[in-house]
Amino acid sequence: MHAHNHNHGNNDVKNIKTAFFLNFAFTIIEFIGGVLTNSMAILSDAVHDLGDCITLGLSWYFQKVSKKPRTQDFTYGYKRFSLLGAVINSVILLVGSVVILINAVPRLFNPQQPDVKGMLLLAVLGVVINSIALFRLRKGSSINEKVVSLHMLEDVLGWVAVLIGAGVMYFVDAPIIDPILSIAIALFILVNVYRNMRESLRIILQGSPSRLNLKDVENVILGFSEVSSVHDLHAWSVDGEYNVLTFHVVLKKELSMSDQHQLKAIIRESLFIIDAHHCTIEFELPDEDCIMEDCK
Repeated sequence: MHAHNHNHGNNDVKNIKTAFFLNFAFTIIEFIGGVLTNSMAILSDAVHDLGDCITLGLSWYFQKVSKKPRTQDFTYGYKRFSLLGAVINSVILLVGSVVILINAVPRLFNPQQPDVKGMLLLAVLGVVINSIALFRLRKGSSINEKVVSLHMLEDVLGWVAVLIGAGVMYFVDAPIIDPILSIAIALFILVNVYRNMRESLRIILQGSPSRLNLKDVENVILGFSEVSSVHDLHAWSVDGEYNVLTFHVVLKKELSMSDQHQLKAIIRESLFIIDAHHCTIEFELPDEDCIMEDCK
């Protein structure tokens, strides 16, 4: 079950590490270039890339931390630490985007001419560097790499937009394009921040995993001939990927210990297919009273 992660873990770390350093180096260039070219669009994308740097850095760190065994203090291991990274990243992006909007909106009414040639140079560099990072991550097969590669894809598309905007301004006197681009990028970031925060809070508050349909879980369990009913079903996710289930199963008749063990193993295997990774199962007989307060 865990062999896949062990086989590809080192490559995961190397790929994310490479993407992090590429992105971090270019983010510094972006902030300097944004100031020198007087371009709000480039500064907006710099904020976006800063958020991606934090995401990459935390992903790189937590990819290594996640290999640590569980302890008495953290019995589910260190998977949920990645949520802390997601919240920190979201807050930084939120603040950065608001600052960009505060500075970009007045420029709609009083556009300032940016250094278009400098913008074009930075945009080409941005497309190239982010494409290299994206290509490196696309070669990986882990979920972590695939999620981070989406951030890189957003960066590439953002720089393509800046490149097109700068190209238009090179031939046409339309400095208002720069603040329009910066506002569009900032709003795009805010939409993603909202989505990430909503999902992170859902996990922290132990909401049911979005990828796990509880009706499907019940149907799988009730599909076994030995099962009469299921109740006291609880589901939550440790980190948005590793899902946990606990439930009580009422058996049609009493089973031997070996038969119970075999049935539990088959139920767990069946539920693992639909993304239930850790299941705690309690068997009951038809005439047995459930001692849990919320049993129905």
